[in-house]
Amino acid sequence: MEEKINLDLEDFSSEPALLDTFIKEVQNQDPLFIIGIFVALAVVILTVVFFGNVFGSSKVRNVVLLLGLCDSGKTLLFTRLLTGRLLRTQTSITESSASYTSKNDRGTSWTLIDVPGHESLRSQIVEKYKAIARAIVFVVDSSVFQKDVRDVAEFLYSILTDNIVAKNGPTLLVACNKQDVTMAKSAKLIQQQLEKELNTLRLTRSAALSSQDGPVGTASVFLGKKGKDFDFSQLTNCVEFIECSARESKGEDGDTDVDALEKFLAKL
Repeated sequence: MEEKINLDLEDFSSEPALLDTFIKEVQNQDPLFIIGIFVALAVVILTVVFFGNVFGSSKVRNVVLLLGLCDSGKTLLFTRLLTGRLLRTQTSITESSASYTSKNDRGTSWTLIDVPGHESLRSQIVEKYKAIARAIVFVVDSSVFQKDVRDVAEFLYSILTDNIVAKNGPTLLVACNKQDVTMAKSAKLIQQQLEKELNTLRLTRSAALSSQDGPVGTASVFLGKKGKDFDFSQLTNCVEFIECSARESKGEDGDTDVDALEKFLAKL
């Protein structure tokens, strides 16, 4: 037993000598060789940190947001998509969410979120989910669009110029709802009117920012291309316009015209 203990102590006592030998070997090396080692180590460390930040901070974008003004028919479309039936709804004062399975071969599932249309409620909910939004379904009441066009454009402008939304580029669907109403405007007309109104908003907002003293904030991005009238084709994210209605003119027992919306969700 004593011999074993003495042997172990001798092994440990030799470690300083090994360290001294290693230091001497390093000192005898070419300085460029030593620098190369440190550079290689630095590259490895930076690479690990970079990929750790990229993949560690990435979020799964599996949310589809239903946005729009009050009474645009978001909640009715929400329940129609989930249940396939026409259910009685009321104005939402809080978010509603549910898992929705797309009607495609893959059976892709998304978290569908119905966001209240009231201005005092919607901003904080949009802020909560915008970073993980895979798509935005912006619902417009086609039957009163001429009356609401300014408010619709202002809400849509705030979404499209948000720096996080612009960076992530979620697919945008403008759902021109309530097509069963006689006075409903077509998707083409709504697109043209929105482009005109958004262009006007861009001019007024840009002028207001340029007249302010001090640095301009970075919370928003420029909408479209500078020097050109705005149109949706200038956006980096995919934009579609469809016509839909959760309630057909046949009445509550009739079929619903949500096929275009379901096909859009199936393509995500």
